[in-house]
Amino acid sequence: MDTLSANTGRQILLAVVSAIQENAAYLSELDGATGDGDHGVNMNKGFTSFRNKLGDAPVTVSDGLSTLGSTLLTEIGGAMGPLYGTLFMAMGSACENESSITREIFADMLTNALNEVQDLGGAAVGDKTLLDTLVPALEAYKAALANDLSFADALRQMTAAAEAGKESTREMVAKLGRASRLGERSRGHLDAGATSCYLILNALATAMIAELS
Repeated sequence: MDTLSANTGRQILLAVVSAIQENAAYLSELDGATGDGDHGVNMNKGFTSFRNKLGDAPVTVSDGLSTLGSTLLTEIGGAMGPLYGTLFMAMGSACENESSITREIFADMLTNALNEVQDLGGAAVGDKTLLDTLVPALEAYKAALANDLSFADALRQMTAAAEAGKESTREMVAKLGRASRLGERSRGHLDAGATSCYLILNALATAMIAELS
């Protein structure tokens, strides 16, 4: 089976919520090294609010992503609310009205997310942001599709590249946001946004692979 039913949105998104909730303190700890230390708190607030809105009802992948995005957009302060809100809404719109999610549709979802986030934030790879996770993840996923790997294997390649991208931020100097004020002192610390992006992509991939198997 190499397609994902669109009706698996609840299972997949609950996995993402859990990943953020379980790592909220860690994300705030990372953010505290270079920023104001509230990334985990804010993310946990937004994702928990979405969980409460979801309740016990089933939801499609598209509707779930769109609701998560709109929730983060309105309920998380600072820069991350608009960025992650835009990311999830872009993913949701890319699979709207689809009865199933194929390898190619998921590539469209990631591509749409990247384009919208780049347009909004103006960051690039090397700026020590979530793009340092998202861009290599998408590139690895597309490369896996070009090599005709299965959906599950392409997701594994994506996750591995996302983790490497996240780790690469440790030796970067921040060029955007509050952390950029530290200059060289921002080197030696993982970027909190890149880390939360990895956690999200890893949770998505793990849950999707479980539904594919």
